[in-house]
Amino acid sequence: MIRIGIIGTGGMARVHAEEFSKIANCEVVAACDLNASRLASFVEAHNIPYAFGSVEALLSSGQVDAVSIVTPDPFHKNLSIQALEAGMHVLCEKPLALNASDAKEMADAAKKAKCINMVNLSYRNAHSLQKARELIAMGRIGNIRHVEASYLQSWLVSPKWGDWKTEDTWLWRLSSAHGSKGVLGDVGVHILDFVRFPVGDFASVNCTLTTFDKAENNQIGEYHLDANDSALITARMNNGAMASIHASRWATGHLNDLRLVIHGDKGAVKVSLQLDQEWDRLEVCLDDDVIDCVWKELKCDHTPNIYQRFIQSILSGVQDQPDFEAGLQVQRVLDACEQSDQSGQTVLL
Repeated sequence: MIRIGIIGTGGMARVHAEEFSKIANCEVVAACDLNASRLASFVEAHNIPYAFGSVEALLSSGQVDAVSIVTPDPFHKNLSIQALEAGMHVLCEKPLALNASDAKEMADAAKKAKCINMVNLSYRNAHSLQKARELIAMGRIGNIRHVEASYLQSWLVSPKWGDWKTEDTWLWRLSSAHGSKGVLGDVGVHILDFVRFPVGDFASVNCTLTTFDKAENNQIGEYHLDANDSALITARMNNGAMASIHASRWATGHLNDLRLVIHGDKGAVKVSLQLDQEWDRLEVCLDDDVIDCVWKELKCDHTPNIYQRFIQSILSGVQDQPDFEAGLQVQRVLDACEQSDQSGQTVLL
C-alpha cells in the first residue's frame, strides 16, 4: 500500500485526493498546509487521518511514502527537493518551477534521489492525445508541416468558476508578486506540452504577452494585477514544422477548451477537449480521405491517467512520463517565450 501525503490543500488538492482514492494499492493518509482551518476542512472532507502544519513534520513522520505537491508555483522547487532528499516519490503540480534553472535543480535532485518523479501535465490524460501521438509515431500523417493549438478560458469574463475579483484562489494567478507567471505559466504550460508531446521539441519561439486592464489602477487589495492574460506564440519545431499557439483567459464563450490540429503531408489529426465531454474522441483525416478533405471521428481506447501512472511507477520501480525532465523541457520553452516577449525577437532553444 503506497501512502500518499498531499502538500497544499487548496482547490486542486481536492482533485488529487479524489483521483488517488480511486486507485488500488494507494491511500491518502496525510495532508499538510500552513492554513490550519483549510487543512482541517480538507482532512475532514476526505477522511485523511493525519494533518501536519509543516512539511518537516510530514516528511519526518514515517507515515508517507510519496507526496503530491499542490502549492502555488513559487514553492514547487524547494518542497520537491526537500521531499526527494527525504526519500519520497514526488508528483508536483505544473509548472514544475518558475524558471528553467530551478527546474533543472529539481530534475537533478530527482536523478540523485532515484525516486519516482512526475509533473502534473494533466492533459496528457486525454486518450485522444495519446492516440494522436501513436498515429504520428506510426507515420500515419507523414511529415508534420503545421500545428495549430489553443487553450481558451473565460473566467475573467464569466463567473462560472467563481468571482475572481473577490477570491484569493483566482487573484494570485493575476499577480506576479504572488508568484504567478500569468496565463503563460498557468495554462500556457499545458498547451506547450500538448504540442510537444505528440510533435516533438521546439526549435524556436516568438511570443507576445498582453495584460489587459481589469480594475482601478489594476489593484485589488494586496494583489497588483500585472500578470499576462493572453499569449500569442509562433514557433518552429525541431522537425521543421511551424506552429501557431494561443492561450487566453479572455476567450469569451470558452469555459476551458483545448484544441490541437496537426497537419502532415499524408494526413492530419485533431484533438478537442472540453470539461464536460469525454476525452476519448479523435478526429482524423487519413488515407483516401485526404483527397476530399474528409474528417472522421475515431473513438480511442482509454489510457491510464497521471495519478495511476505515478502509483504504477512506484510499484514497478520503472519511471513513467511526464517526469521532471519533461517538465524542465517545457519550462525552457516558457522561459524562451518570456525572453521573446521582452526582446521582441525570436528566441532559439
